[in-house]
Amino acid sequence: MSDAALWTALADSHRRAIVALLLERPRSVGEIVEACGLSQPSTSKHLKVLREAGLVRVRQDAQRRVYALDPAPIAALDAWLAPYRALWNKSLDMLGRRLDETPDAPEPPHRRTDPS
Repeated sequence: MSDAALWTALADSHRRAIVALLLERPRSVGEIVEACGLSQPSTSKHLKVLREAGLVRVRQDAQRRVYALDPAPIAALDAWLAPYRALWNKSLDMLGRRLDETPDAPEPPHRRTDPS
């Protein structure tokens, strides 16, 4: 699996929806078709991209194909995102401290409505 294939696979909203479904539990192609509201051929194409990127595994169960997430690529993404998460946490902490130091703004005057 290449990083480019991983990012390309996750760039599509339908494939992200499929990944979210598979996060809950493994599912058959028919279940994915029904949950996503896509045609079976379209769903199969999305699953192929996810499979080729290494994000999902497939197993045969009688006449059905059952797809499940492969956690390894997700862990690699998490590791890649860790420094950015730290950056955001640092920025949010600084913002929180700044807001704590800022005196409360006075409440705006209430508008008086004239019933006439």
